Amino acid sequence: MPKIDKDADVEIKLDSAAGLLQGSLTEEQRRGLFEHPGSAVVAVVEFVSVTYTGHADGEEKPPQVKVRVRTAEAARDDAQADQLREVARGFYRRRKMDQTLDELGPGPRDADRAVEAALASVPTEGEFREHKEQTAARKRRSGHVEQHG
Repeated sequence: MPKIDKDADVEIKLDSAAGLLQGSLTEEQRRGLFEHPGSAVVAVVEFVSVTYTGHADGEEKPPQVKVRVRTAEAARDDAQADQLREVARGFYRRRKMDQTLDELGPGPRDADRAVEAALASVPTEGEFREHKEQTAARKRRSGHVEQHG
């Protein structure tokens, strides 16, 4: 793992492999971004680091890390976009309260109450699994063909 000075300001670059982004947006969202410059799509994105530079002793380059989108899920409507914005505001408020807004590094991410309130109307992971199981069971029942001899 690379070691850098504690006070180093690490620059973040986005990797060009954006296939996941393409798949996470609807055709309507992609067209909207193209046809209306300056428009926005709100999404939850997970980054993974893929390369880094500027970490060797005596190297003149500032530290830089390139990240790739690992997963992305875009809001499908205004209500979902508002929920994601509220989660982001919750994270911001927590960092502001913890006085970590200007801190280097990940900082605290404990915004459980804001997330819980913002996501109260969306399915939980358990509800989603149950839905998938019910859908699969319905497909099995409807595809069942009885044969009489």
